[in-house]
Parts: sequence; structure tokens; C-alpha cells
Amino acid sequence: MAKRAALYGFLALILALLCLVPAFASDYVVSLFLDLLMWIALTESWIILSGYTGYISLGHSAFFGLGAYFMAMTWTHIPYALGVLSGGLVCLAFAFAIGFPFLRVRGPYFVILTLGLSEFTKYLFINLEIKLGGTVGRILMMTPGLETLYYSVLIVGTGATITAYFVKNSRFGIGLFSIKEEEDAANSLGINTSIYKWLAFGISAFFPGMVGAILALRRSYIDPYTVFSPAVSFQVIVMAFLGGFEDVEGALLGAVVLTLVSEALWAQYPYYYMIILGAIVIFIVKFMPLGVLHPIKQRLLKEPQ
Repeated sequence: MAKRAALYGFLALILALLCLVPAFASDYVVSLFLDLLMWIALTESWIILSGYTGYISLGHSAFFGLGAYFMAMTWTHIPYALGVLSGGLVCLAFAFAIGFPFLRVRGPYFVILTLGLSEFTKYLFINLEIKLGGTVGRILMMTPGLETLYYSVLIVGTGATITAYFVKNSRFGIGLFSIKEEEDAANSLGINTSIYKWLAFGISAFFPGMVGAILALRRSYIDPYTVFSPAVSFQVIVMAFLGGFEDVEGALLGAVVLTLVSEALWAQYPYYYMIILGAIVIFIVKFMPLGVLHPIKQRLLKEPQ
């Protein structure tokens, strides 16, 4: 209990310090932390489905882009906060609508299917943009300031992290992990695996929808090629695997490390940083396939190497 209380106190302190960033930091630092919180929200929401059930999804870019375009189309018609929340709810409803047929597919076929979902939504919006406006892309005027966007992403990132934690430590989370261990056995024990996966898919889609809505206003210009880019999904997966994709703290660490390392390498080696970053990722996957936290946990628990 004492250790848990100390952990909660430390996390509360970190959250309080994050709330103070816009008051004392430059716009560059605030932007960096905004990006960091964005990736935390995306990675923590990703593990709710993929980390806990083993259904590796490449669909986060579809939900991110859908939330962004919902905000772009409704920005001048509804309040900002309602637009952000509605972007998440639209993605939640979309995930629920496609969840049952999609989640009947397992293994690499599910990966390919979710990648196809991202590409389908991208070209769907490209065609809609051309038919409705004759061009691709939207400019958003009179968007909120950096501080407002920062606090919005802070709320979403905190919400995604708390949700991932409570899902993991709930009866619902136990059911999700049983799907990962052996789905057919979980079914035979009376767990409705279809409903469990469906709910996890919807929750996992809710947060990237809100993040996409916020980031659309930050960029002030969006187009389907950028907001539906598969790079969003791939980077989320790398972050999750970097820290350990079954743990809330692992996903958090992976998002923090990769964001900061990417920023540092880009600043110092703008022409080579992708090569260096790729080498780092290959090293982690080769020698720490369960994440950088796994060796530390083994030592703490005194497990055999």
C-alpha cells in the first residue's frame, strides 16, 4: 500500500508539473510536450485492444484522420470542446459499427484488414474532397491558441492512461488477457470474447478520434494524405513495443523515449536521424523484444533470465 501511495503521489506531481508547462516554458517546449502527450494518448489507447488482446491493429490512423476531418467540417458550427468530444464519439461509433465483422479475423489477417481500413478511409475522403470542393485539403481559420490545445491534449492523454490502467486491472481486462492467451479456451469458460473485443475496439478508437480533432486545429491545414497516414499507426506500434506493449507504464515510457529521441536526433542530425532512429529500433526489437522495462521487472521480481 505504501509503494502504491508513493507511486500515485509521484504521478500526481508529474501531472501538476505538466499543468505548469505553458506558464513557464517557451512555445517550442510547449509544442514538444504537446506532441509528447499526443503520442502518449495514442499509444495508451492502442494497448487497450492490441496490447491486452493480441489483436495488432494498424487502424489508429483511420480513427485519427476521421476525428481530424470531423473537426474540420464542424469547426465553425459547434463549440470547440463539443467538437473534440464528438470527434471521439464518431470514431467510437464507427469502431462499433465495423467491430464485429473485423474482429472475426485473427492474426496477420487482422493486421492487413486494419491497414486496409486506413487506406480505404484515406481515399474515401480524397474522393469526397474532390467532389465537394474540387480540391484536396482544408484550411482552418481562427483556431484556438497553443495553450488551449496543450491542455486539451493533456486531458485526453491523462484520460487514455487512466482508462488503460483501470481496464487492465478490472474483470474486463482479465477477460481481454484471456483472449490473448487462448481465445477458444476463454470462450469455453463462458467469456463472451466477441463482446469483449468489440468493447475494447471501441474504447481504443475513442481517444485517437479526440486527438485527431485537436491536432487538426493545431495544424490549421489538413488533407487526407497526412491525417490518414499509416505512419501514425506504425509509430504508435513502435512506441508500444519499445516500452512493453502489455503495460501502461511501458507504453508511457515508449512514447516518451521515442518522442524525445526523435526530436533530439532531428535537431542534431536532420539528414541522418531516421537512419539512426531505425538502428535504435532494430536494436530494441532484436535484444529487448518484450520492451526495455522487461529486464528491469525481471530483476525486481527476481525472475530467472
